[in-house]
Order: sequence, then C-alpha cells, then structure tokens
Amino acid sequence: MTQESRSDGRGLSRRAFGGGVLALGGALMIGAVPGAAAHGPEEGGAGGSGTHGGAGGGAGGGVRRTTLRRGSAERAGLLPEHLDRLVTDAESFLRPSPVHPWYAGAVLLAGRGGTVALHRPIGMAVRYAAYDEKTDTGVELPADEQIPMREDTVFDLASVSKLFTSILAVQQVERGTLALEERVTAYLPEFGGGGKQDITVRQLLTHTSGFRAWIPLYKEPTREGQLRLLWNEVPAHRPGTVYLYSDLNLITLQLILEEITGHPLDQLLRIEITAPLGMHRTRFNPPLSWRPDIAATEDARKPWSGLDRGMVWGEVHDENAYGMGGVAGHAGVFSRAWDLAVLARTLLNGGAYGDARILSPASVELMFTDFNTAFPGDEHGLGFELYQHWYMGALATPRTAGHTGFTGTSLVLDPSTDAFLVVLGNSVHPVRSWRSGSAPRVAAADALARAVPVRPARGRTAWFSGMASATTATLTLPDLAGAARLECALWWDTEPGADGAALEASTDGGATWAAVPFTTARPGREPRPHPEGTASGWSGRVWHTVRAALPDGPATGPVRLRWRYTTDRRYVGRGVYVDALRILDAGGRPLFDEARPADGARVEARGWVRSAD
Repeated sequence: MTQESRSDGRGLSRRAFGGGVLALGGALMIGAVPGAAAHGPEEGGAGGSGTHGGAGGGAGGGVRRTTLRRGSAERAGLLPEHLDRLVTDAESFLRPSPVHPWYAGAVLLAGRGGTVALHRPIGMAVRYAAYDEKTDTGVELPADEQIPMREDTVFDLASVSKLFTSILAVQQVERGTLALEERVTAYLPEFGGGGKQDITVRQLLTHTSGFRAWIPLYKEPTREGQLRLLWNEVPAHRPGTVYLYSDLNLITLQLILEEITGHPLDQLLRIEITAPLGMHRTRFNPPLSWRPDIAATEDARKPWSGLDRGMVWGEVHDENAYGMGGVAGHAGVFSRAWDLAVLARTLLNGGAYGDARILSPASVELMFTDFNTAFPGDEHGLGFELYQHWYMGALATPRTAGHTGFTGTSLVLDPSTDAFLVVLGNSVHPVRSWRSGSAPRVAAADALARAVPVRPARGRTAWFSGMASATTATLTLPDLAGAARLECALWWDTEPGADGAALEASTDGGATWAAVPFTTARPGREPRPHPEGTASGWSGRVWHTVRAALPDGPATGPVRLRWRYTTDRRYVGRGVYVDALRILDAGGRPLFDEARPADGARVEARGWVRSAD
C-alpha cells in the first residue's frame, strides 16, 4: 500500500477542478472550465515571484530549455546558510525522532533555475539485515557490509511513480488518443462492473473516482485474477463526490495506456520519458547489477507486510506492484535524485529539457492546475498534488506541485520561485512503523523556501516575522495623536487560515487591541479589501501596498498600531515582511516614517527582525 498518511488528522486526504485546459473528445481545449480554480488578485502565477534570480521559463512558459549544472548557492540565487541548515536538519532525523530514526539515510537535492546548489548524501543506504519484532530494534549488518548513501544511490520511489504514469497519460491527451472527460469504459469495457461505468479519466488522475484506497491484488497469483478483482470492485463513493487517494486510480490508468498504445508501461516509460531526457538510472525492475547502488527498504514480513519476503533490496517494496511483476501505474519506478531533478527542470521549463520535449507548455500548465476546487485542502492537478504544506512546507503555494512515496521519497516543484527539491530517504528500513508524518520533508522544504531571498520593498532591510511555528510576533509603532492613515508594503506567505498577519490598533496604551480593516494592492491590480484586518495564505510572492484608515485620533486620543503575526503548531509558510511604514495625518502629512532614523528607532519589535532577504 503506497499512499502516504497525512499527519494533520485528515487521514488519506491529500489534495481539485481548476485551470483551463481540458481534453474533450480527444481534442485539447484551452479555456474556461466549470468549477475551475481562478487565480484571484492575490494569487500570482509563475512570473510574479517578487524575488531575484530564477532561470527557468515557469511551468507554462516553455521559453527557456534550461539544463542542469552544478553550482553555488549564489549562482542559483539562493542563500547558502539556509542550504547548510537544510542538511543539518536532515541529519538530525538520522537520530531518534523521537524514538527511532526517520530514515537510515537520504539523498538531498535542491536547486533553482538551472543550478543544482545542493546534492548531498547522508546516512546509510543499507544498514540492517533484519528487524527484531520482539525488541523493536534493527539487526545491523557488520560495519564492513553496510553501504553508505551516495549521490547516485537509486531508490524505490513508491507513489512518486504515479507522476510518471500521469505524464504518460497527458502525453496521450496531447496526441488525441485519450480524453480526460471520457469514461474509462470507452477504453476498458470490462471496467464498468460494480457500478463504475461513469468514472472518467480525469477522476482517475485527480483521485475523485470514488475508489477506496487499495485492494490486495497481490493475493491473486495471475493477471487475470487481478483484473477480475478490479473489474468487480464497487466504488466506495459515487464518482466525483469525494476526494479519496487510491492506488487503484493509477493502476486503472496503466491499463488504459497499455490498451491504447499497445506497449507495456515499462516500455512507455523508457520510450516517452527516460530515454529522451537522459534519465539513465530510472526504470521499473532494476537489473541485479544495480543492487549495490540501491537503497534497501523493509524487512517485509506479516503482519505489517502483506507478504513474507525478508529484507527487500533491489525489488519493489509495494506488495501490489510486486504481485504485478514490478511494473504498475501506482508504484515500482526506481530512480536517483539527479534524474528526478532533470524531470523537475523539464516541467519547470514547460515540458522541454535541452533538445528534448516530452510535453507542451499547455500540458504542463494542465498538470499544475487545481482540479479539486470542490474539495478544499485536497488541491490536485493531473497526477500532481498542489499546495500541500504537510510535506511541501514553506514551499507550498497554489502553484507548487509534487508527490510523496511511502518508502520515504518526495519531489516538490515551485514555479513561483523556479525552485525544486528532491528528498529521497529509505524510511521503511528496517520497518515501516519506525517513522510517521513528513517532518524531514517539511524541514527541508522550509529551509529551501527560506533560501530564496525576498528583497525589501524600499531600502536595504525590511521587517521579517520569521518562520517559527506556535509563535506570536508583534511589530508595534509608537503612540501618535492625529493619525489618520497607515501606509506600508506587505509581503506574506502563510499556511492558509491557520497562520497570518493582523493589523491592530489600541487607543488605551496597549491594554486592548482592535482589528483595523485595510486594503492591499499589487502592481497593476485593483485593491483587495481585508475587512477582518488580517492577511493569510499566499500573496503571489510580490509586495503589496497596504492602506488603512485609522480610528479617529482626536476623539480617542493617541493611537498605537501593530502588526501581529501568529502561527499554529503544525506548518508555516515563508512568513511575513513589512516595509516602508508611514502614518499620515488627515492632511496627508507624515507623522511617522520609518525611513527617518529617529522614527525607525521607535519601532518595538518582538519576534520580528530586520532582514535584507
């Protein structure tokens, strides 16, 4: 079973109908789609990062065919100290966290534009010979038989494999042989049993088919028996009514692809993706000669595994993929970090890498478009998950795409900053119960997000809230009589709804505070009201101009203003920046301007810091 469990209490939920590119009757159509996610004035696309650097063309641009090179953090437009912290944080999960290590080892890769600024192995690729259930300990191999992680260590990607199947499907949409809104039965007539006749191809790709999470196909020894189980499966929900992450969706998509192309999935992967892109260490069923270069997974034994296989090393971990001969739409692909970075760069380039093109820019845009707006919190493109803080951390935006794998793998692409992150860990080695949640993925994503600079709106520094969880930080201005209006610049990227920045006023010296409504406006857009006096979510990674009318100063006495930033205990975004603070009187004359040294010195910062980036 390859689905990742969420650590936020929403069970199998992962992330809807967005965008503007659909295949209808085999034709690619670009335009408005009912229920599609429309980017509002606060939602910037790939071109509006508000940060410097970035060499790629964005998800939909396809302008530059940037290829990868190794380089410094500075060359990538990243801050090196935060990449160093990414490695330090990752190494902490090699130790008990809190009881057992989260993984035996990992390979970390981070970059921006065409530059891979970090490619670091940590820990061991093969450490244990077995798992001792009685003592809940791993039986370690002798030191000379353990294998350290290397940059080119190959991993069982588990559910990250779903991205490859999804790309292959969208390629067929481009070619007119597959239509998103067509029923699956148009390609697989036998599929309609059990009330599945109305499930569409799009619902398979967005996990809205109504399928339950999985069924034990591996218990059937023949392909015919496995197909019979799938044909007879009754959906748990009516198609299109719920989001429910299911391996069965991508297994079904595999069968469709094999039917319409006449090629098995492993051949399609090689012909359509890995060979054109030069991903020479990516494939199903790696040969025995690769085994010393592959990270081991689990001591697979009942009851925690469906099969008694002993230490799985060089073969697919997922039971159903194993029962399907190692080639499956939901799991089974093995790869290394550099190859996944090539895939990431290809998609951020708009579907091209060097001289090869595997998708059109419109198709990449389709894959990064939210198709699940009816299911808030479960944003999903075609195959790609979107805006998932539970593993994307502070890299998460409405445009950030990625996926995780049960074995400890993940890939995250952020078009708004042209950044990409690969975290490959063997977290089920020696047993799956040793880890839970996605803390190492979140920590790595937070560090990479912080490594992308945010330049001040004016001058050399801006006030920065930081990125700590479970915190309250305040930025307080002095008492001013006659204050009529606040103006400043604001940049925010927070976990939607849970975290945010609030503008508040006090007329009694700070004893009590009341919300101050304000408007925000980004260049070239109409102002957006914030009647509750708060900003949360994603600002498009650009600076916004804030204007707020203040309480009647002469009637109530001096007014004290503050920005308050609060976060919960779970996840954080990139934080909040405030710059160019000014308070004006009724005639528009400045009573306070932080650009004046004397005024700037009167700002009381608790938790906020001056930051140049």
